[in-house]
Amino acid sequence: MNYTIKLLEGHIDTSKIAANWRDEVTGKSYTNVFALENPCYFPAFIKQGDEFYFFIDTSASKGCITCLAYYPKPLKKLPIIVIEK
Repeated sequence: MNYTIKLLEGHIDTSKIAANWRDEVTGKSYTNVFALENPCYFPAFIKQGDEFYFFIDTSASKGCITCLAYYPKPLKKLPIIVIEK
């Protein structure tokens, strides 16, 4: 439930994403990433490394109970809705 998403294309206010972030577990560095704010509504069919399109969810925040197990993720979070094709 600790998803990190990298923006590959498109336009997002850069103040809403991390320009540079390092995963302290793997040691890998990433650019233009953010944490998923609404993991309960993220499609299960999307796996690590998959590419997908999305838009930022501007509706009211939805409740989501998540596991408190720690895995590093960027401090900046966005609620997104995946566009299914």
